[in-house]
Amino acid sequence: MFRHRLGLTEVSTEDLRKALRYVHRGELQSPLTLPELTRCGLQHCAEDLMGALRSVDTDGIRAVLVCVLAERLAAEQG
Repeated sequence: MFRHRLGLTEVSTEDLRKALRYVHRGELQSPLTLPELTRCGLQHCAEDLMGALRSVDTDGIRAVLVCVLAERLAAEQG
């Protein structure tokens, strides 16, 4: 059963960076699946990632991850 979604707020910054690295390398593409996320070592946050990004294309996934990471960095600095 899926739990209440909070977007990507429950995914650690390090896991978001890891996902973005895999997307940049072309090793993680849309549609996100549990086997693909598991292969990348992201199975522990797969539910949150797929809940937020499952229907987004690869370019969209990259854009969302960049934006979320930028917002987190700005919040840490200011």
